[in-house]
Amino acid sequence: MARFKAVSVNNGANVGFEAELWKAADALRNNMDAAEYKHVVLGLIFLKYISDVFEELHSKLAREKGADAEDPDEYKAQNIFWVPPEARWTHLKNQARQPTVGKLVDDAMAGIERDNPTLKGVLPKDYARIGMDKSRLGQLIDLINNIAMGDKASRSKDVLGRVYEYFLTQFASAEGKNGGQFYTPRSVVRVLVEMLAPFKGRVYDPCCGSGGMFVQSEAFLEAHGGKIGQMSIYGQESNYTTWRLAKMNLAIRGIDGQIGHGDTFHQDRYPDLKADYVLANPPFNDSDWRGDLLKGDKRWVYGVPPSGNANFAWVQHFIHHLAPTGQAGFVLANGSMSSNQSGEGEIRKAIIEADLVDCMVSLPGQLFYSTQIPVCLWFLSRDKKNNRFRDRRGHVLFIDARKLGTMADRTHKEFADTDIARIAGVYHAWRGDKDVKRKYKDELGFCKSVELAEIRKHGHVLTPGRYVGAEAVEDDGEPFDEKMKRLVATLREQQAQAAKLDVQIAANLKELGYGQS
Repeated sequence: MARFKAVSVNNGANVGFEAELWKAADALRNNMDAAEYKHVVLGLIFLKYISDVFEELHSKLAREKGADAEDPDEYKAQNIFWVPPEARWTHLKNQARQPTVGKLVDDAMAGIERDNPTLKGVLPKDYARIGMDKSRLGQLIDLINNIAMGDKASRSKDVLGRVYEYFLTQFASAEGKNGGQFYTPRSVVRVLVEMLAPFKGRVYDPCCGSGGMFVQSEAFLEAHGGKIGQMSIYGQESNYTTWRLAKMNLAIRGIDGQIGHGDTFHQDRYPDLKADYVLANPPFNDSDWRGDLLKGDKRWVYGVPPSGNANFAWVQHFIHHLAPTGQAGFVLANGSMSSNQSGEGEIRKAIIEADLVDCMVSLPGQLFYSTQIPVCLWFLSRDKKNNRFRDRRGHVLFIDARKLGTMADRTHKEFADTDIARIAGVYHAWRGDKDVKRKYKDELGFCKSVELAEIRKHGHVLTPGRYVGAEAVEDDGEPFDEKMKRLVATLREQQAQAAKLDVQIAANLKELGYGQS
């Protein structure tokens, strides 16, 4: 089976060895499918991390007079997972070349879940299965053993978080379309988070994948001098294996969040939640959401969404869960901005007329591993006059970011830090963030503040390109008449060269016996 091609991740996560680690881990994959292999690798990385953290405190307690290094309460008091003897990495490392290594890993995972209720049902426990090559599993343990992840120095560099994210990126790329079920590209998440700026309160993602929105929200908070305790996290994920990834992703970063498992539309785990921030990347154009069973649902305030497309079911679910001054930022397919099929246009119109739309951002293509469908970002605000920002009632900001971003590899694009700062900076200036000094002004071809009256004239279409106009082309100083003469002369020269080539090709074909009869 072909190896995965490593994807460049220009997102601050590279610490020098992730790509080499990925290459080595990929070489041990053998014939295992990417979707299956990611749980094998990420499970072991998680196990190594919590064991490293545990061993550091264990060594410290062993040196302290009167302390009991084997007392689980000592670890729980410091918010560190208790690792039972059979699950400690040194034990697994010493047995890595034994034919029973698969069962040893399964027992280790089961022991950790038994002694740490928050991890119950989260860790993979199928390393002993017949299809698993135990020799390669032992080699993988040896490989991961060489990386310090949980000691204090490694935690300060977020080595584990970076390795985990790098691997999630690679697996998303390897799985293509299916990769989008668990991973939203980091630069897209950063745009959402930087624009909403969630400093404190309740953050909700009802289709949370592997938890990237929460990770970046916490990173934003810490980067701006906040504390993790200022934020409460609520998430839901319908895919069980992806739910496990999210639980592990948050656990390794010390993020305490409630992540429910189940179908968000039919089994809403937080029916009474009113969130300060909603961040989400729902499935695009989902036709299999069983909407026919929810025709009278209380969430459909702005119209019943069509059973063949869940886009506006998601939008209304987000609105339903917003607090009175809450804000939402989410990804949708471009069709959501203009579609009039099956009543979608009327729902969009009702949401616009309710003055909930704050900002629309069109994105460049090739940002996602899962789809080439052009996508956009929606930003909604329950109250555009909530005293946190200026009064924005009756206005919507449109941003056309399609020309931003750089190619990370042959098929995928990423936003640079400067791109993210430009998009978020314009939005913050427009809405009047108190700590932003710059004054907002329209930029032809990039952004424009538009009144609802103008949006009505465009049939309630929210495509930024309709409003921001075309970027002014810089005058090169060459008079039009001279330029046309030069271009026509170049055209004639190219036509003459093409005629000569046609004659040569015809002669070559004739020599080969394929001339015209």
